[in-house]
Amino acid sequence: MPPARPLTLVTGASAGIGAAFARDLAARGHDLILTARRAERLESLADDLRTRHGSTVTVLPADLANPQAAQQLCDAITQRGLAVDWLINNAGYGVPGTFEANAWATHEAFIRVLMTAPTELAWRLLPGMRERGYGRIINVASLAGHVPGSAGHTLYAASKAYLIKFSQSLALENRHLGVHVSALCPGFTWSEFHDVTGTRELMNKLPAFMWQTAEAVVREGYDAVERGEIVHVTGGVNRFIKALTKLLPDRLTLWLSARESKRYRALEASY
Repeated sequence: MPPARPLTLVTGASAGIGAAFARDLAARGHDLILTARRAERLESLADDLRTRHGSTVTVLPADLANPQAAQQLCDAITQRGLAVDWLINNAGYGVPGTFEANAWATHEAFIRVLMTAPTELAWRLLPGMRERGYGRIINVASLAGHVPGSAGHTLYAASKAYLIKFSQSLALENRHLGVHVSALCPGFTWSEFHDVTGTRELMNKLPAFMWQTAEAVVREGYDAVERGEIVHVTGGVNRFIKALTKLLPDRLTLWLSARESKRYRALEASY
């Protein structure tokens, strides 16, 4: 049985989908642990959630690119006597440019944030969920994990495909114990993601119907994990794109990916 007020850890909670998850879950009666690098943003969000919803909100700033960050975060949670019921693995970003154009340190940090950290957090928090017979893990993946990789942002689709497969296995291992695991796969979402990667001008060329709000993505993600849906692609347009790529020959989908990469991917690093 779920607790009266589930406790949710949200990574990447300072903006975008992470902040939207925090607001949505606080409105549903959750208490929260918020983590991201930007402490001031987290504190501002925490104050708002306490005022609006009466939530107990713990702020634990962390840089998940640090190899020790996940363990230190979980140690801090344990030291406060807290038990996490929901884990939202949302922290992420994009790295513009082709693979060889970026330093290895840049790729290593990216892999730690988007792959290693969510895996380790799940590994550290899952035993408590299993013991209590209740838990929810949402790994924020992407439509990019379902379609062919693109030129530029080389590791992004690969990392999201990993989260999808990881979520599937984890869900099958734990669903009989009251722990639901779901890979949430949004497409283009209104947030600061593309401002940070320097691709906002390119993204503005996309038609409006391709976009969803972070709030809409979160609502779909919440409903999906609650009903035990293991992989959920948000929005009708994105589900159509996923289905189409499964039907078309690989050579054609790779050709389309190459064409679209030239239009909407930053093939040169912007820093």
